[in-house]
Amino acid sequence: MIYVWIILGILVLTAIFIFNGLVTLRNRAKEAWADIEVQLKRRYDLIPNLVNSVKGYATHESSAFENVTKARSMAMGAQGPTKEHAQAENMLTGALKSIFAISEAYPDLKANQNFLALQSELSDTENKIQAARRFYNSNVRDLNTKIEIFPSNIIAKSFGFTQKEFFDLADNDIAQNPVAVKF
Repeated sequence: MIYVWIILGILVLTAIFIFNGLVTLRNRAKEAWADIEVQLKRRYDLIPNLVNSVKGYATHESSAFENVTKARSMAMGAQGPTKEHAQAENMLTGALKSIFAISEAYPDLKANQNFLALQSELSDTENKIQAARRFYNSNVRDLNTKIEIFPSNIIAKSFGFTQKEFFDLADNDIAQNPVAVKF
């Protein structure tokens, strides 16, 4: 009878250990997503200043400014690490590229210190978003693996743990070459 209690105790301790591991991984994924959101907010905050800098030089390029504003709004409205959010971010990146392409036609704008500082800040932010995305995706990978493997899959299913989506850019070229312009 003592062996039954020992085995039962080991099973309960194992279940507790697995449950705590799942909670830890879920919280790490949430924290990693929060890091992405911080960087995305920084990006969203920089965009109006960038658009205003370019508007001063290229007032007749209103469709490009409207596209950036629309893409920014869509990206800001997207919630969580979903495919729709990634698509909205991709649209915003494309719209920003059009703003930087406009700057090529205006030598005074390319030499403007405010524009150059904003471009540098935005490039730095893009790099931080990419790093935060990699960190998030590695945490999601660990959580999803733990949810799928035996015996933790039993505990995960029993307590309602679900897999999370990766937050990936659809276009790897954009991910490897964040909004950058050669002057």
